[in-house]
Amino acid sequence: MIQNTPVQSISPGTFQAEAHWYPKALNATIHPLVSFFLNLSTERIVSRYCHLNPKTDRDELTRLLEYKCQHFLWSGADLIHATTAEGNRRMVVIENNSCPSGQKSMPLLDDHEEEGGYRRLVERTFLPFVKRKTGGTKVEGRLAVLYDKNPMETRGYAAVIADVFKEEVLLVTDYDGAESRNLQLADNQLHARVGEEWVPLRAAFRYVTQKPWTRLPLNCRTKILNPIVACLAGGRNKMVAAKAYDFLNGELAGSGLRIHAPETIRDVAKAEIPLWVNRWGGQAVVKIPYSNAGQGVFTITNQQELDDFMETDIHYDRYIVQSLIGNYQWSSNSSTGRYFHVGTIPDKQGKTHVCDIRMMVSSTKDGIRPLACYSRRARAPLTDELTGNDDSWAMLGTNLSEKLGDNQWSSDVNRLLLMDRRDFNRMGVGLDDLIEAFIQTVLSTIAIDKMAKQLYTKKGKFSLRLFRSLNDDAALLDEMLK
Repeated sequence: MIQNTPVQSISPGTFQAEAHWYPKALNATIHPLVSFFLNLSTERIVSRYCHLNPKTDRDELTRLLEYKCQHFLWSGADLIHATTAEGNRRMVVIENNSCPSGQKSMPLLDDHEEEGGYRRLVERTFLPFVKRKTGGTKVEGRLAVLYDKNPMETRGYAAVIADVFKEEVLLVTDYDGAESRNLQLADNQLHARVGEEWVPLRAAFRYVTQKPWTRLPLNCRTKILNPIVACLAGGRNKMVAAKAYDFLNGELAGSGLRIHAPETIRDVAKAEIPLWVNRWGGQAVVKIPYSNAGQGVFTITNQQELDDFMETDIHYDRYIVQSLIGNYQWSSNSSTGRYFHVGTIPDKQGKTHVCDIRMMVSSTKDGIRPLACYSRRARAPLTDELTGNDDSWAMLGTNLSEKLGDNQWSSDVNRLLLMDRRDFNRMGVGLDDLIEAFIQTVLSTIAIDKMAKQLYTKKGKFSLRLFRSLNDDAALLDEMLK
């Protein structure tokens, strides 16, 4: 039986760097180019991007980078560096996450700022969010960090929040399927169990990733960053995210800007999936829309992989199917062309690996700004040709998380690529690629934030009718309504 651990109280002055970074990142020196990128002003980013993309509307790009998010204040996009045979490179958004990891993998931007990106996120985004006046009666209570994964980072956030707010912070586990909970909703406010007492919370920093809509409310007086609507609008829902991207791309028509994502077929029943895989020549990616951490993603390149997927017992009713980005000879022919991985610089054996880029950003008083970035490579190198018996996930899957059991995870840190002087040179990306990755992250974040706004009525109530029309998956709706 799954058990939540007792709530802990984290005091100011308890942050210890060695507890909140991977050992390989703790003493790493950030690459000068990455440091330069993270310190670029919005104006310089706009000028550089418009210089290389002269058809871009400069005013529109500036407006987007200065956008203030209402719901999706902290995000982390996973992007692939892809190209065509003609050399048309682009950063492709694979997904955008509402509880992104990354701080433990990011070298310090400034050596004297020992709390690194943890403090930047808390000071730039969480502190103003908590202090923001929303009208009505002032909500009293404690601060908390809620989590079901990644204790290395969540404990770091709790310690920094304690330092910034100069008060003790509650560290609260909230596992999916736990026998008893550390949280309850009373008087429309979250309360945490501290010993035998239920303590009200005025605000919470959330790192609850596994089906958070089953345990946390869509509306309550406790401020939650990010709120659950950010997950349902796309941060943990690839189905609605794909629609949000389409809507924003429609708004941006004629501006020279758009979200680049794999071609996506939405609302697909399981029985239809072989038809869509065949439509792309036998290569496709099938995703359970509501999974994360590399779970629920199936790369299909041969009949055996398709058969294995079709035999998998999956709880949900609807899926998305996307064009596959592999090597040139075995990528899907999508409506925008055949894109394939740029990959890492070849190693001494001449092997190239797939790698992605995680770009973490947050909403600030000056707009959306980058916070951290890192990369992950696949286990096996890319092959030029497929044999028909290949393990395509070994060549294409980059996520480091490995699920050991219910609410138990490990990470394959050997495949982590840092933005330091050693690893960055192996990634095959430059300053302009980082700028494009940032802009794609901003666009996808705005798309999800705008979708989240649309899911609330003028009276501030979540519109279940609209959500059902966007995502009519009976199993998901049943989870939300329990």
